[in-house]
Amino acid sequence: MTVRRRLTVFTIILFSFCLIAAARGDQKDPRLDALFAELSVADGADRAQALEARIWSIWLEPPAGPGIAEAMQRGLRMMALGQGHDAMRAFDTVVAAAPGYAEGWNKRATIRYALGDLDGSIEDIQRTLALEPRHFGALSGLGLVRLAQDKPAEALEAFELALKIHPNLPSRPNIEALRDQVRGRPL
Repeated sequence: MTVRRRLTVFTIILFSFCLIAAARGDQKDPRLDALFAELSVADGADRAQALEARIWSIWLEPPAGPGIAEAMQRGLRMMALGQGHDAMRAFDTVVAAAPGYAEGWNKRATIRYALGDLDGSIEDIQRTLALEPRHFGALSGLGLVRLAQDKPAEALEAFELALKIHPNLPSRPNIEALRDQVRGRPL
């Protein structure tokens, strides 16, 4: 094989590797557009739930970088164990190391909400949505924060935005009840 041929093969392999690396998770993953398109028209809760699970699995794939995946896993583990402060430290590490990774901000927003830091949660939700405007989880979280702040109209606004992205949200019946409450109809 000539040197030129080897360089061509090497270039093709390198280019292919770059495409695979670029397709690695997070909110920039090219698979998301098709999943969101399908989610918006999914007929039936089962199909919507399967699409939602695929979207979450992509969002949870952290970008490459030293310690990011480990910190994310540690934060998720601490969340599951109810160890909010430890989870917060892990997600602080994630957002410091990967400020362009929406799910790092979203997970930290969730922990801040759980710890009662509602203003901090809103800040992190805003960062999440700036990076991934289709983040129905962050929008739902914003709705929960607004409910905790006794701002039902603002909560409904956030939930309605989430429903535009994910019309089959499992919390849809609760959102419809809130809609009735905000619009003055008895529950």
